[in-house]
Amino acid sequence: MWNALVGVMKEAYTAGLGEGAVPRPAMMPLVRGELVGLIWVRPLKVGQDALTGIAELAHIAEASGADEVILAWETHDVATARKLPIVGPAPCLNMVLATPGGHVLHQFPYTEQLLSRSPEGWASVAPDWRPAPVPQPGGELVPPIQAAVNFSFTPIELDHPDPFGVTVVLMEENRYRISLTEAFAR
Repeated sequence: MWNALVGVMKEAYTAGLGEGAVPRPAMMPLVRGELVGLIWVRPLKVGQDALTGIAELAHIAEASGADEVILAWETHDVATARKLPIVGPAPCLNMVLATPGGHVLHQFPYTEQLLSRSPEGWASVAPDWRPAPVPQPGGELVPPIQAAVNFSFTPIELDHPDPFGVTVVLMEENRYRISLTEAFAR
């Protein structure tokens, strides 16, 4: 499952960078090894809103009772959104596999190969994936990602007959992009 999800994220990054944009941070919660779906963060404003928006990815994990989560983000993108120093390789697709007992940080650095530039200055690039460093058990996570990991395993306290369904609806209304697998689709 891990290799398939890494492949999906690398494909998403290749497609996004080819269109001139880095994909937003995403979460993939799992329940007993079964993928719940893929949740992309809503549009963010620089600063506190970025921390809040990324941390809120945890709501689907909480509502589904996830026992594992995978978060993916780009080093420079999250650092810029939170006005943080860049730590680690950049540009780099980061993925963390987390359980209630801990996490392992995986990094997939790349260089950008220019494909084209628009008259407005937007660059379309292709990632040239570099060798990945050794995975880091307990590796340092930037604050918004750490917050999402922490909140992912907090039981949701929602007085509703379908807490998962209502959470999905509320997040979609807040412009999170959610794709659920068939087993978890409403």
